[in-house]
Formats: sequence, C-alpha cells, structure tokens
Amino acid sequence: MEYTGDLAGPAYLDAATAVPLHPVAREALLAALTDGWADPARLYAAGRRAQQLSDAARAAFAEALGVRVDEVSFWPSGTAAAQAAVLGALAGRARQGDTLVHSAIEHSAVLHAAARGKAVEVGVDRLGRLDLDAWDAAVSAPGVAVASLISASHEVGTVQPVAAAAAYCDEAGVPLFVDAAQSVGRVDVPPGWSLLSASAHKWGGPPGVGVLVVRKGVRWISPYPQDDLYRPGTPGSADLPAVVAAAASLRAVRQEAATEAVRLSALVERIRARVAATVPDVEVVGDPEQRLPHLVTFSCLYVDGEALLHALDRAGFAVSSGSSCTASTLRPSHVLEAMGVLSHGNVRVSLHSGTTEADVERFLAVLPGLVGDIRREAGM
Repeated sequence: MEYTGDLAGPAYLDAATAVPLHPVAREALLAALTDGWADPARLYAAGRRAQQLSDAARAAFAEALGVRVDEVSFWPSGTAAAQAAVLGALAGRARQGDTLVHSAIEHSAVLHAAARGKAVEVGVDRLGRLDLDAWDAAVSAPGVAVASLISASHEVGTVQPVAAAAAYCDEAGVPLFVDAAQSVGRVDVPPGWSLLSASAHKWGGPPGVGVLVVRKGVRWISPYPQDDLYRPGTPGSADLPAVVAAAASLRAVRQEAATEAVRLSALVERIRARVAATVPDVEVVGDPEQRLPHLVTFSCLYVDGEALLHALDRAGFAVSSGSSCTASTLRPSHVLEAMGVLSHGNVRVSLHSGTTEADVERFLAVLPGLVGDIRREAGM
C-alpha cells in the first residue's frame, strides 16, 4: 500500500545509532575550528589556546560524569573506548586473573574484545535483565580479572541493575566496566563502576569522539603502542574541535534530559501500546518499565526484517533492526537470542529531541499496512 496521509518530511527514528548534531555542538565545533586547531602540547600562543580548550572540555566531561579530570581520556569512537577499557583492564590485572565476565547482551565491540581471551557469559531473562545470581557466582570465581556490563541494552532499552552488579564485583574485588553509550546524556548511570565508556554521537555530539573513564586505583595498561609523549589515551592527537563540541553538547543535553525523558517516554509508551494493538502476531520486547526513555523494539512474526525496513524507508521513516538480514553477520541478533524472544522481523525505534508527536502518529498509521503487505506477498 502507498501511504496517502500526511506527507511531511522523512522522520529519523534511529537515535540509538546516532543523534543529529545538537545546535550547541555545531556552534562549539565551528568556534573550536578557529581556536583549537593547534597542538595543545606546544608552548606558543595558539598551542596555549588549544590547551585551554582541551582542559575546559575535559573538566566539562568530568563534571557531567562525576569523576576526576585526570580520569577522563578521549578516543576515536565509543567502540575504541569500550575495547580499550576491556583490553586495558585485562592487561593491567593479568596477575589477578585472565578472565572477563560479561553479560550476554553486551555490544558486539565488547564481545569482539572478549574473544581475544577467556570469557564467561552471564545470561539475561526474557525482558533482557541480567541474572544477578549467575553474575554473583561468575565474578566470585577464581581468575576473574574484570567484568563488563552494558548500562542499558542498545537493542531493546532494558536498563541493567548496575548498582547491584557493581556491589557483587566490589565484594569479589573485581573492577566493573560499564558501557554507557546509550545512557550518558539521557539517564544517570548508578555508581560503583570502575571504568566507563561513552560515545558523543549518541547524545548529539559529533561522530569520532569516544570517552573513557578509568577511576583512580584501577590498574589499566594501554593495549596499544604509545607515542613519544605518553598520555592515558589513544596514541596521537585527539580531534580537539570535535571533543570541545562533544563536551558542550553533553552539558546542553543534560540540562534538557529530565524534560525530554518525560516527553519521549510517553511517546515510546504510545508506540508500545499501539503496535501491540494494531499489528497482529507482534512481540514488543524489553522491560516495559525499567527501560530507556527513548527506545522501543518489536518483532513481527512472518515478516522479513529487511523488507520491512526498506518499506518504512520508502514511507519516510528511518529505523533500524537487530535481525540478521540487516546486519553484517549471517546470524540473528545475539541480544534477542539471549532473551529468548522472536529475533526476526525486528524493528528498533529510537527517538530524539527533534522527534515530534506527529512523526510518531504517522509511523503508527503506516506500520500496520506495511506489515500486512509484506505478509501477503510472502503468502502468509
């Protein structure tokens, strides 16, 4: 069917992948391109101006994350920061053990790092919530060097019991790494963690900026060769204008976060209820209450996920999927598999500050017909 309703412009509903650049980030980036192009390590005037910008950005991140300035380092992406956290902690604690404990729903970046050595996977329930009893047993076992727990699922939005998991890690003397890419800028991350990573383009900063926090007292050794001037971060020069823009936008979105959480959570609740009511044979997945405010995922039986995403794209909606047909692998989403829910015909909708009620209503009007068309074409 062709949608003949409101022909407004395309609606971007994939904020879990990347958020459009925040206006504050755009302004800060342009300003920093003028004043922050020089090497901050140099002593001449342009270098000193760049160093001042770098110090201010680091201080802004430290304030936002509630950490010390010297605990913050910058990386080329959230993936790089997360992998550096895991590999660096494993290297730093080689005398204590060689095993990484991680949840079954970690981002693939962490799973790829885990594949380099010994790893123990801890399962989740059907809502995507960590099995805390199994976690306690796993981190308490001999030879565990570090544990990794995503703060909230990037695929289904379920918020993880970080504080409880951190308490078990503390009892076992195991540092906890938290991948907070989907949380930072939206919701607070509970305390107790030892390492944390975030990604600027998830909150409206520019791409190419990852943040890694390593708390004092945590032994961490860079898994990468260093340059001549050792710095606790990626070798070479950071993209300072992008870092400045990321810091400025994080400060801005944190000021808006509480209001936006209420607004977006109501829109997500509307999607959860209406999809379940208007699309037959659909499963809305993830915890309905302990969830991120901006993200909802559902799976449609008898529907090819790639076909549905293309149909939605033609109708003017950008969404994503965790199913195999839209990923670079030949297997379904490991997150949905771990939860034991339907893993095909999967659609993830994630909202941002530019998402309007009209966008959501148009999406909900279009979806049932598109699903029906695909099922009829498949003979269902």
